[in-house]
Amino acid sequence: MSCHRRGLRRRACALSLLLALAPQAWAQAFPTKPIRLVLPFAPGGSTDVIARPLAESLARELGQPVIVDNRPGAGSVIGNDAVAKSPPDGHTLLLTTSSFAIVPALQPKLPYAGVSAFAPVVLLGRAPNVAIVRAGSPLKSAADMLAQARAHPGKLSYGSSGNGTSTHLAAELLKSTAKVFVTHIPYRGAGPVVTDVLGGQVDVGFATLPSIAPLLASGKLRALGVTSGTRSPLLPDVPTFAESGAPGSQSDNWYGVFAPAGTPAAVIAQIHSAFKRASQTAEFRQRAQNEGLVLSLDSPEETARFVRAEEARWRKVVKDQSITME
Repeated sequence: MSCHRRGLRRRACALSLLLALAPQAWAQAFPTKPIRLVLPFAPGGSTDVIARPLAESLARELGQPVIVDNRPGAGSVIGNDAVAKSPPDGHTLLLTTSSFAIVPALQPKLPYAGVSAFAPVVLLGRAPNVAIVRAGSPLKSAADMLAQARAHPGKLSYGSSGNGTSTHLAAELLKSTAKVFVTHIPYRGAGPVVTDVLGGQVDVGFATLPSIAPLLASGKLRALGVTSGTRSPLLPDVPTFAESGAPGSQSDNWYGVFAPAGTPAAVIAQIHSAFKRASQTAEFRQRAQNEGLVLSLDSPEETARFVRAEEARWRKVVKDQSITME
């Protein structure tokens, strides 16, 4: 073999070795600066409740500050878009809810390429959506709410965290299965919904359990029913809507973390591991338990399969019920 050919072979071997080591190099170099954890909702909602204590633990695991960045608007699209268009280096992440899989069905002309614009990192867990009223409300239970809605179509109003959010779709699924009409009032996040429920500007609010657990415990709010398939361990005396006259209305709110598509697999794996370790602290697990969040911490691959199934499910609901963002 000529010296020239031997030189080519050595260079080819060296290139192959570099390519094989590239993912490790990415992981070893990450993180090199603070992590931005984008929440596509207003401050004070369920994502804040989950994200802020988790960010503190995550910062310790990664050795860099983790900055929680609220980017509300357009049913979570503004925050989603900000992450989708960020550099795919793992330093910008999205912590969102079930709305992530709902929005593509409601907004076919998104400024990003739907769920394919993201790389799944971890499915943190699930918590039920809850129908809430102020303490002095004449509505006493889920069955009472459904009876009033049937007797006076359109008279009752309900607030959600915004068009296209999980609370909106959960309520619309309930309306469809129970065959009732309740007027929808969209807000920019759970915080404003709670404020107007407490003030009597809206009759019923649909919110995630983590966002309203402290107000339920204090007695300022009362839970009428949960949208999950089974009762919440945190609210064992609160019935599901399915057992209150609306079978088929089951829907949970889930929390997931995503990176921009193209983020190296080694970096995704490192972030996933960091989230798993951060979620295992006694402080966070107690907070999750107190707020009704059932942790799952699914792998990136499991999260990807779950999100695809959720997107298909909500596309069918949106189409069948003619639900729009208006």
